[in-house]
Amino acid sequence: MWCRRLSHLQSGIQDLLRGRVICWALQQPSFNSLFPLAIHWHHTASKCLNCAWRQHEDHFELQYANTVMRFDYVWLRDHCRSASCYNSKTHQRSLDTASVDLGIKPKTIRLDETTLFFTWPDGHVTRYDLDWLVKNSYEGQKQKVIQPRILWNAEIYQQAQVPSVDFQSFLETNEGLKNFLQNFLLYGIAFVENVPPTQEHTEKLAERISLIRETIYGRMWYFTSDFSRGDTAYTKLALDRHTDTTYFQEPCGIQVFHCLKHEGTGGRTLLVDGFYAAEQVLQKAPEEFELLSKVPLKHEYIENVGECHNHMIGVGPVLNIYPWNKELYLIRYNNYDRAVINTVPYDVVHRWYTAHRTLTIELRRPENEFWVKLKPGRVLFIDNWRVLHGRESFTGYRQLCGCYLTRDDVLNTARLLGLQA
Repeated sequence: MWCRRLSHLQSGIQDLLRGRVICWALQQPSFNSLFPLAIHWHHTASKCLNCAWRQHEDHFELQYANTVMRFDYVWLRDHCRSASCYNSKTHQRSLDTASVDLGIKPKTIRLDETTLFFTWPDGHVTRYDLDWLVKNSYEGQKQKVIQPRILWNAEIYQQAQVPSVDFQSFLETNEGLKNFLQNFLLYGIAFVENVPPTQEHTEKLAERISLIRETIYGRMWYFTSDFSRGDTAYTKLALDRHTDTTYFQEPCGIQVFHCLKHEGTGGRTLLVDGFYAAEQVLQKAPEEFELLSKVPLKHEYIENVGECHNHMIGVGPVLNIYPWNKELYLIRYNNYDRAVINTVPYDVVHRWYTAHRTLTIELRRPENEFWVKLKPGRVLFIDNWRVLHGRESFTGYRQLCGCYLTRDDVLNTARLLGLQA
């Protein structure tokens, strides 16, 4: 009896040394009793595949593609892509997640080439490609950037010589639109040239990539320095760097500017990459970066001018990051519209002011300021979740038009053109 068992074990170990899949070992009822601590992992080893997995009491552990991953059993059942659990035509889940036993465990696990098979207590079989698991695991997502970006100061941006896109190419070709969106996603700003200086053509341009987001300022806005709205933007005064609509629960994603006419001096537009400044804070004072990403603030807009009566309040931290990979995706910075700080105790408040000062210093460094003169025919798109804008004071008559775009629709257009967004 012992000779037969040891002979069977020796044969299995030889299979392992040859690089074959061994799953039989842990399936033999007598193996664990013979050598309870000898083998815990199932392995594959070949020139094209190096994989090992282990079944724990409450989770499944997988080593593959230089990544160690852990999967909850409910998660593995919930994400089954079989025809009865997932509609591949609509890309929607069919399985009722609430029907899954929270204590579920697979009855058997098998690896065939690059596919894992989980058989559940009711006989249902779930299969996963190893690469799909790497891509969709928490550990895989921690290593992945949602949106690639090039952070910049004035010198970096100018040296990059980012090309503008011609109006006709933008409107009539997918290549022109894709080039524009690629630049916009990487740098947070992009220009379109040779646009007829009218509100109608600016609107047509904006609608090429997104739905226009109608707000309290209307669908398309057109303004001069007549103070027709209760906002400093409707004056000739200088505006410090800021992001717009911080007083919305979801600030507007993209802003479009087109200067239709300016008979006077001054009025240059200031652009600052907020993510570049935030990265400097992260490198120099990581604890302050963390504080700015955790303390919620209120921003407020109160207006009582003519027929316009509004009271808007938005709440959120200055820096917004994805918790799983710490990627910054939104900066909410507007000293004009920041409301009373009453969301944290006094001892946190002082530390917040210190952190805010550190960020402000970075935002105000002259080398981080990119100045551009807007002129008729040149339309500027700004990622309002990333790039701060401002302007110098001006003289004379100045007409601007523009709008806000829905961020989801811009990113949707980019993805449909094959861009990572």
